[in-house]
Amino acid sequence: MPGGHLSYDDRRKIADGLAEGLPYAEIARRLERPRSTVGREIARNGGPHGYHAGRAQQATAWRARRRPSPPPGAQVHTEVSERDPAAVREYEQKLTALLSGAWPPMAARVLVGLLTSDSGNMTVAELTERLRVSPASVSKAVGALEQLGLVKRERDNRRERYFIDDDVWYRAWLVGTRSMALWAGTIREGADVLGSRTPASDRLRTAGRFFQLLSDDMAAAAEHYRQAFSATGDGAP
Repeated sequence: MPGGHLSYDDRRKIADGLAEGLPYAEIARRLERPRSTVGREIARNGGPHGYHAGRAQQATAWRARRRPSPPPGAQVHTEVSERDPAAVREYEQKLTALLSGAWPPMAARVLVGLLTSDSGNMTVAELTERLRVSPASVSKAVGALEQLGLVKRERDNRRERYFIDDDVWYRAWLVGTRSMALWAGTIREGADVLGSRTPASDRLRTAGRFFQLLSDDMAAAAEHYRQAFSATGDGAP
């Protein structure tokens, strides 16, 4: 059975298999790879309906450059030995409080747990132990984050594993962009309901223009991010 990382040819075969509607197990059999490897590859790179071999190859190269190997002879420290647990917990609490302003508190805790783990992925049992909450609370929080496109899941044998990509902030920004566009549309609707020439409708119409401009600016910023990383070869989303 072949070992090592997936090649571009492997990724093309995965894309072809998805286009044929093949199950993950059959794609893995054709590649002579574990099913979990194929499932993780697809989930990390757009899912079964958004997977593209070229983008997956580029994203993998980007992640590899962001995690350089230590020089020969360098001492490799473990997560436990090089970090102050108290400082880590304090930072996690601070970041959770910040994110709780935008998302439900438990969803923020799960997201922070994934963000601050070196692997970027954890099982329900691992999150339950780390956060000291019930599995049901974790599942509910993951569901909310999954709907926003911030967390993905895959089945690893009998366990579900949740993980985030390196472009999670780009995805979070797009969520905010969509939210601003929704605000703009809803407020403009109110301006029409309140009449075309009333103080209330003028007030809402001004607010609608504000949120529309904000949405446009946020969308432009996201596109700038995408183009900047494409230009440098760093695997833009």
